[in-house]
Formats: sequence, structure tokens, C-alpha cells
Amino acid sequence: MKNKKSISFLAVLISLLSFAATTYALVSHQGKDPYKYKSIFSENVNIYGRGLYQHDSVSMATQALAQDYVTLFLGIPLLIISLVLTTKGLVKGKLLLTGTLGYFLYTYVSYSFLSMYNSMFLVYVIIMSASFFAFILAMMSFDIPKLPHLFNETLPVTFISSFLFVVSSVFGLMWLGKVVPGVIHGTPPDGLEHYTTLIIQALDLGFVIPVGFLAAILLIKRRPFGYLLAVVITFKDVTLLTALSAMVILQYLTGIKISPVMIVIVLLINIVFLYTMVLILKNVKEVSGTHFFTKG
Repeated sequence: MKNKKSISFLAVLISLLSFAATTYALVSHQGKDPYKYKSIFSENVNIYGRGLYQHDSVSMATQALAQDYVTLFLGIPLLIISLVLTTKGLVKGKLLLTGTLGYFLYTYVSYSFLSMYNSMFLVYVIIMSASFFAFILAMMSFDIPKLPHLFNETLPVTFISSFLFVVSSVFGLMWLGKVVPGVIHGTPPDGLEHYTTLIIQALDLGFVIPVGFLAAILLIKRRPFGYLLAVVITFKDVTLLTALSAMVILQYLTGIKISPVMIVIVLLINIVFLYTMVLILKNVKEVSGTHFFTKG
């Protein structure tokens, strides 16, 4: 497999640094009780006041803590397990590794640009950078024209494509529904709080959602690159949607206003993503040698 040593080094670095960052966030409790802060848009924001996220809003800090739990107990183990499987030459391991690296890239891009400045800033930036290069190297290591041969003919291409299309549409409409009214009326979007802009919505509308649509279209046409995009975005979203599920549940339990319908939608999408991941893994062919990966 091309760049095996580089990918392995970066994956280990990501594991160690994310373990340090998440553990510190979960055990740090310095600071004071939550307090009110008036934003530049004259919105009264509830500031968390404690621990690593003491300068973030209660809503954002709660989401970050939920994501830290998922990263610590699901993301890091998946990264390590998939790396071990990859070093053994297993196709499932390589696909899972690439998708998990996508999760870490998305997560620490959002931490680097969205979270209020804290003592882990440089750690976030290093993890973001390492995830970016590891993800690119992993994507480049596949022999794209041969990708369809990695899967059984029983792979439910229509189901996977349709699901990706529906999920991309749902999140696209949801985020546009959050942004467009403010643009029309010249007011800040609901939930901006004391932050400068909508980082998650920018990432999703600019990258994740278009990739979801592209993966769905290419996969339904059985184009080689569609197989890789569909698998990677599915594996990434399994971890990301698990984090999102933890976020909405924890917010609801802590008294933050969350629509029960939103909770149900997120949980259902997460369950279907898990089911889709199982279907994909069941239909991956384990071949002798590594001729489906580029040499080097």
C-alpha cells in the first residue's frame, strides 16, 4: 500500500493527541458557574463557565463534551482497529481507516475554527493537519479503476445511493432553513449566540452535502470513484452521527431546547447509517495480496 508508513505515523499521532485533548476536556472543571453574556447581536447567551470549554456557550460546550465522549470511546478505538487491520492487508480495514480519518478531519476542523480559543488550540490544529494529510494519502492509495471489484455483486447499490441522496437532502434543507430566513430579513440566524459565523453549516453545505450527492450519483451509475466516496462518507457519518446523537440527547437532558422530532430523526439516520455500514462490510471481498491498492 502506498504511503503506508506515513499514514500509520499520522494515525498514531492523531490517536495520541485526540486522546489527550478529549481526556483533558472531560476531566477539567476549573472556572465558575454558568453566566449570561450579551453578544454583538444583542443576544443573551448562556456561557458554560467551566473546564476547557468555559468560554463557549452552554449549548456548544454540551455538544463538544458529547463529541469528546464519542471520539474517546468510539473514534479512537476505530482508528486503532482499522489501522491494525490495514497493516494486515485487509480491504475492510483500509476502507474503515479512510472513513475514520474523515471523521477526525471533520471533527478537528470544526474544533479549530468553531470552539472559543482554549489551551488545546495548537493540539486541535495539529490533529486537523495530520487528519487532512492522512486522509488524502489514504484516498490516493486506492487503485480507483479496480474499486468495483472489491465488492460483491449483491452490494445494495440502489439502497445506499438512495439513502445518501435522502440524507444529503434532509441536512441541506435543514441548514438552508436555518440560514435563509436570516439572509432574507437581515437578522442573525437562530443559535449563532456569541460566535462569528456558522462553521458547521459552512462545512456541510460546502463539502459534506455535495460529496453525499456526488457519491449517490456516481454509485448508482456504478462508477469506480462512486464506490470509494459512498463507503468513505458512510463510515465517516457512522461516527459523526453517533456523536450528533449524543449531542442532541445530552442537550435535551441538560434542559436545552431541542425538538423531540429532531432527536428522533438524528437517531433514525444514525441507525440506518450503522445498518448501511454493516451491509458494505458484508459485501467487501478480501483478496490475496494488495493489488487493489497502488504500489509504493
